[in-house]
Order: sequence, then structure tokens, then C-alpha cells
Amino acid sequence: MRKLIEDAIRQIDDMRALDGICGKAAGLVNRATQPELIKNTLSGTWLGHALHPVLTDLPIGAFVMASALDATAGRAGATAARRLIGLGVLTTVPTALSGACDWSDTYGPTQRVGFVHGAGNAAATMLQAASWLARKRGRHGTGVALSTVSLGLTVCTAYLGGHLSYVRGIGVNHTAFQEPVTDWTDVASLSELSEGSLHRVTAGGVPVVLAVKDAKVYALSATCTHEGGPLDEGKIVDGDCIQCPWHGSVFRLEDGAVERGPASVEEPSWEVKVDSGRVFIRSATAS
Repeated sequence: MRKLIEDAIRQIDDMRALDGICGKAAGLVNRATQPELIKNTLSGTWLGHALHPVLTDLPIGAFVMASALDATAGRAGATAARRLIGLGVLTTVPTALSGACDWSDTYGPTQRVGFVHGAGNAAATMLQAASWLARKRGRHGTGVALSTVSLGLTVCTAYLGGHLSYVRGIGVNHTAFQEPVTDWTDVASLSELSEGSLHRVTAGGVPVVLAVKDAKVYALSATCTHEGGPLDEGKIVDGDCIQCPWHGSVFRLEDGAVERGPASVEEPSWEVKVDSGRVFIRSATAS
């Protein structure tokens, strides 16, 4: 079974015919979510981690409970089951929007798998909506059949969603396994740094970006928490922030807090001291 699943995902990975529609759809989503408020809301920047996994529990839970009522209560639970399906269909809207926002920043095989994941969920939702209509018109058996087929499809798309998160690392904090550096580490000469510039160094095996703003040196981990982009190749924006060159996430130099998504997790910050013209850093968590 595992081999069959892996082969199926591999086939989706290789479906280059999807690239055209994926590129157009991702472009539309990126333009629609360009405003900071929309991007931060859908990305989960305000929440502290990705919003989409939280919302998926709502429609999936509603659809599963509706099918449970179908199986255990029959027509006695028909009204409650129909209400649960209606609730599930409604909650797929914010769930799909947040998922599309995350998906639009992916590329290549991962984007193809994400597209199939989203298309499958859309089909499953349409089946549930048809089930709700059938039940409302008194066609209980048809409604149950449609919900059952939809739930089976949802299981398949949920597997793809798990694959994207736990195998491909979408929505995962890319600095989660960086070990804190507790000792002051000499990383650069102050003369190497210039105002408004970004400079990549390494401390304890961890890449760090140094930035000079108003003659003060700041340090953040150089790996973007969102998708691992190199912050040292980004730029200083808004006076006191750094922007990732890959997807535009913006972090405060002072403490790594997220000012703009798609990142939802703050960037690890580092303490800085200058001694005898040398720059020393250590993890902010070390103090």
C-alpha cells in the first residue's frame, strides 16, 4: 500500500502539464493576497503559526460527524447531519483561502501536489454541497451516498496535505532545529560592515545575517523561518526591518518579530556586542 501511495505522489510530481495552470492560479492568488492585512491574516502571522492546519479541522470534523450520524442515527439524525454538512461547506471557504495563500508560494513538484490537493478538496466540497441539497429535498439516501464518496476523497486529499507538511516541509519553521549558541562567538570585524548592508556569518554552525542600521549592529538567523530563504540576500526595508528575497516576509531587526507574512514564526534573534573592533554574537535565548 505504501509503495502504491508513493508511486502515485511521484506521478503527480512529474505532471509538468499542470505547470501552466498552476503558474496562472498562483499568480492570481499572489496578486489577491498582496495587501499586507490579507497576507498576514491568511498566513497566520497574527497567530504565530500557519492558519490553514487550524482551519482544516472545521470542515473535516463537520463532515466526519455528519457521516457518523448517518451511520448510527439514520433518519433520526438526518436534520443534524444536514446542518453539519452545511457548516462544513461554509467553513471550507476560509480554509481554502488560507491554503491557497500558502500554496501560492510553492514551486515545481510541491506546487503540483498542492494543486491536486486543492482540486481534490474542491471536488469533495462540491459533493458535500450536492449532498446538502439532496437531503434538503428529502432524498436522504442520495445525500448519504454523496457524503460517503466525498469523505473518501477527503481522506485522500488529507493524505496529500500531510505529505506537503511533514514530508515537503510546507508551513514548517525552518529554524526549528537550530541549536542555540550560548557562548559569545567572534564572527566579523566591525570594519567589514557598512551602514545598510547585510553580511552573512556563521556561529556554531548556524548561518546568521548581520545588519548595520544607524551605526548599530543587529543579528538574526539567516534562514527564513517560512521557506528557508537566505535573509542575507534580502534587503533592509521600512528603516528597521529585513525582507526575505524569496517570498517577501519582513522581520524586525531588533527582535525578529514578523511584520509581514507569509512567515508566521518570528526569526531567531541574536545578541551583539562589539569589542576591540570585533563583532561577537550569541543566541538571544542564551542570556
